[in-house]
Amino acid sequence: MKTFKIGGVHPAENKLSAASPIREAGLPKQAVFSMCQHIGAPAKPVVKRGDVVKVGTLLGEAGGFVSAPIYSSVSGKVTKVDVALDASGTRRPAVYVDVDGDEWEESIDRTPDLVKLSDRPNLDSKTIIEKIKNAGIVGMGGATFPCHVKLSPPPGCKAECVIINAVECEPYLTADHRLMLEHPDEILVGVDLIMKAVDVTKGYIGIENNKPDAIALMKEKAQAYPNIEVVPLKVKYPQGGEKQLIDAVVNRQVPAPPAIPINVGAIVQNVGTAFAIYQAVMKNKPLIDRVITVTGKSVKQPSNLLARLGTPFQQLIDECGGLPEDTGKVIGGGPMMGKALLSLEVPMTKGSSGLLIMNEKEARRSEPNPCIRCAKCVSACPMGLEPYLLSTLSDLQDWEKVEANDVTSCIECGSCQFTCPSNRPLLDMIRVGKTTVMGIIRNRSAKK
Repeated sequence: MKTFKIGGVHPAENKLSAASPIREAGLPKQAVFSMCQHIGAPAKPVVKRGDVVKVGTLLGEAGGFVSAPIYSSVSGKVTKVDVALDASGTRRPAVYVDVDGDEWEESIDRTPDLVKLSDRPNLDSKTIIEKIKNAGIVGMGGATFPCHVKLSPPPGCKAECVIINAVECEPYLTADHRLMLEHPDEILVGVDLIMKAVDVTKGYIGIENNKPDAIALMKEKAQAYPNIEVVPLKVKYPQGGEKQLIDAVVNRQVPAPPAIPINVGAIVQNVGTAFAIYQAVMKNKPLIDRVITVTGKSVKQPSNLLARLGTPFQQLIDECGGLPEDTGKVIGGGPMMGKALLSLEVPMTKGSSGLLIMNEKEARRSEPNPCIRCAKCVSACPMGLEPYLLSTLSDLQDWEKVEANDVTSCIECGSCQFTCPSNRPLLDMIRVGKTTVMGIIRNRSAKK
C-alpha cells in the first residue's frame, strides 16, 4: 500500500468521534468574525456599527491578492468593529454581530438538490476561480491559504493533476471522515470543479486505510467520474502534509522552499475545501460554516459539529457535554500540530478543524532530559532534516546556521518531539527558529 518514503510516526489514532454523524450546532448569541482567517493580508471591514446583516452578507473585503473576503454566518446587527483574541493569543481586527433570527441572503441556494458540472455547461475556468475567490474559500485543512491563489499557477507552471487530501492523519480528528460519509456526491463535484478550474484530466483522492467505510463509499461514487481515482494509503503520520501526500500518491518529490507542489505539476486541496468549492460555485454559498470535531477522552459526547464561523469555542464544548472537570488543556486542532488555547471565548474561524480537550495527565509534559544522540528524531522527520541540530541552534540563536540547515523546510508536524525519548521540546524551539528565519528572509528580500 502506498505511503511517503521518508520518516513518519504512528501515534495512537483515538478517533473517538468517528461514528458520530455530523450535527448542526446552535446559533451563538453573538458572533465574532476575525478579519485574519487566512494566510496573507487581513480582510478590510466594509460594515460599521449599527448595520443590519444577513447570513451571507459581506463583512470584510479581501485586502490584496493573497487574501480572502469574510462573510457573516448569522443575521443580526453589527455592534462594533474592534479587535478580538484569536487562537494564537493575538488580538486581531474583528467584526461583532449580535444575532437576531436566521435570515439568509436570497442569492444562496439552500436546497439539497445536487448540481453537477454537466448541469452548468457554460462554467469555464475563469468563472469557477472567480466564484471561489468571491466566496472567500481557503484551504480548510488548517493552512488557510486562499484557494483562488493556489488555483492560479505562476507563469511557467502547469498543473498535471489534482490531489485531494482526505487523509486526516492527525489523531482524534474525524471531521473530514464524516464529511466523506455524508456528502460524497458534493465532494466529487467539487473535485470535478477544481480539475476544470486548472485544466487537468486526472484527479486523485488520498484516504488513509483506517477509514475503510469512506474508501468504499468514495470508490463506489467515483465510478461515475472515470478521471478521479480514490487512492487508499497506509496509515502513517504526517501523510496529510502536502509534500508527503504528493510523494505517496504520484511518487513525485517537491524540492526545498521556495519550491511548491505546482513545481512538480500537482495541486493539493483538502476534502473539506472541495466540499466548500461545490457550495460556492454551484450553490452561491460563501464560506460561512464548517465541520469541526470536538473530542477528548473525558468529553461526554465527542462530536462532529457543523458550526457557524464566529461561534465561541465555549459554546461548541457546551454542546458536547461541557468542559470536563479533569481538563488540563484545550487544543485548537489535533495533538500533533494544534496549539493550546488561552481562552474559550476565541471564535471559530475557517481553519478550525478541531477542539481537543486533554485531561490533566495527558496535558502534563514530562521533564526534558539531555539529548542522548539516538537520532530517533532524524529517522522520524518526514522532510529529512536534523531536528536535534535545528533545536539546539535555535536555542543558541544562531540564526545563520538555522537557515543554512533548511529550517524553512520544516512542516512543524511534531514527529521529532513525539519520538524523542528524552522528552525534549524540539518542535517548540524549531518553531522559534523557523519564525525568526522567515522574518530575516522577508526583511532581506524587502531591501533588494
